[in-house]
Amino acid sequence: MAAKIVVAEHAGACYGVERALKLARHACEATDTPVHTLGPLIHNPLVVRDLETAGVELAETLDDARNGTLIIRTHGVVPEVIEEARSRGLEVLDATCPYVKKVHESAAKLVAEGYQLLVIGEAGHPEVEGILGHAGPGAQVVSEAEELDRIKLGSKVGVVVQTTQTAERLAEVTSALVGRVRELRIVNTICKATGERQRAAAELAAVSDCMVVVGGKNSGNTRRLAEICSSICDRTHHIESEQELEAAWFTDARTIGITAGASTPQAHIDRVRACIEELVDAS
Repeated sequence: MAAKIVVAEHAGACYGVERALKLARHACEATDTPVHTLGPLIHNPLVVRDLETAGVELAETLDDARNGTLIIRTHGVVPEVIEEARSRGLEVLDATCPYVKKVHESAAKLVAEGYQLLVIGEAGHPEVEGILGHAGPGAQVVSEAEELDRIKLGSKVGVVVQTTQTAERLAEVTSALVGRVRELRIVNTICKATGERQRAAAELAAVSDCMVVVGGKNSGNTRRLAEICSSICDRTHHIESEQELEAAWFTDARTIGITAGASTPQAHIDRVRACIEELVDAS
């Protein structure tokens, strides 16, 4: 019997990513001056290469974008970067995901109300760095509950979360905080799209013999999908393109599941599915 290939109910590019890509492509069409993104627009190397082909150049620092339009990546930046870019005469196009901006606002509000701010997330990640920049000095990053032991906690603690973290990680850290502070305020800033993709991936992995997770290896939300699927389905493979697929992965598989990170365009998912169909038919 031929294998059944199923794509998760929620998979692939989210609203923030689609918005950013649309802004970048429109910027190229609307101007004859250089267009740069400050860092990768999204964490998907294939998409970044496609954008470069279309005329959107990658600037690692402001010094790499001397004139023209500068696009702020979906992960956001600290406010000072935007101010500096404008002072240099660059036209700034802010493609920060609207959901990330909500985290910035929540972080700033908690700090303004006197809370010691903890950011649950991946230290050093561009999104987390941007959140810290809007929160001001004193905010700290926590990636797991054990790290709370190194932090001197005040009586009032506020919590925000990197948008692509898991609900389980949020619960783990906040549960460890209960009883250790007098007042705890939690703003669940996990993106709805992230939660939907994680739940759909877990459900599909539970009924699949093999799972393929499509998206950038540098994408935190895609890596988390791969971790979730791997914990449920032993035959889980994280790939960036269909060229990485191997026929041996699907031997004796009756159900093959596909999911994709929030920075993965639909076209990439379609190519992976078509290639799996060819490999399965040929075996």
